[in-house]
Amino acid sequence: MTNSPGKPRKDKPDPQRMAVLRALPLEIKQQINGEEARAFLYNEELPESLLEKLKDYLEDIKPA
Repeated sequence: MTNSPGKPRKDKPDPQRMAVLRALPLEIKQQINGEEARAFLYNEELPESLLEKLKDYLEDIKPA
């Protein structure tokens, strides 16, 4: 189920992914937009823009 942007979700974000996002350096967190954060937190398909921003922090990511 996909949610509309700005509409609250009924499911909870993945706590491990939330911890990873919080642990990122501030300069990286400031570059991540709402759509990218939502995709990461809810284990959705990650936008290419987010993969590029996180390339130095994620392992075993293979481009589609």
